[in-house]
Amino acid sequence: MLTLEWESEGLQTVGIVVIIFASLKLLHLLGLIDFSEDTVEDEMEMATVRHRPEALELLEAQSKFTKKELQILYRGFKNECPSGVVNEDTFKEIYSQFFPQGDSTTYAHFLFNAFDTDHNGSVSFEDFVMGLSILLRGTVQEKLNWAFNLYDINKDGYITKEEMLDIMKAIYDMMGKCTYPVLKEDAPRQHVETFFQKMDKNKDGVVTIDEFIESCQK
Repeated sequence: MLTLEWESEGLQTVGIVVIIFASLKLLHLLGLIDFSEDTVEDEMEMATVRHRPEALELLEAQSKFTKKELQILYRGFKNECPSGVVNEDTFKEIYSQFFPQGDSTTYAHFLFNAFDTDHNGSVSFEDFVMGLSILLRGTVQEKLNWAFNLYDINKDGYITKEEMLDIMKAIYDMMGKCTYPVLKEDAPRQHVETFFQKMDKNKDGVVTIDEFIESCQK
């Protein structure tokens, strides 16, 4: 249940919090977040899927996961996604289950695009592992870089008021009726204005990655 904190000046952080919260829910549904201590077979049976992930050694070097963790992650990923990739419709279906009181379609679309780093319309095991590595074990700056990429919808290196408003509306739509007190219709736009007053240091109407990180770290 959301509280009056939604009306505070700190709302600009809500987007980042919801990113992590919703992503953890996604992992839970896919069975990827419960790292058990049970023995895992060394072989990952990659031949059973159509999409073959990169060598474990490479993923281990690039991510913050151990080889055993990657094996467990891949086993869960393979069980839920036999094709080896997740498409946007699957993302939307997952989020709709965890936010039935609202409409998570738009937010799931934005989040999917953040995970789909090569913009080919699907999220591979490698894409998911790298995003997960940042969200769960990345440094503060890495997480903020990832969040900036989510907010920067058109990927031009700047966050505009329109982009931030789209994200805020998507978050409110996803949370639906579970907010208390009930938010005013113009609340998202008001919070965007607050966001830009704090982060747009040179008042040029856009927020750069440096402005975003500096403001969030403060």
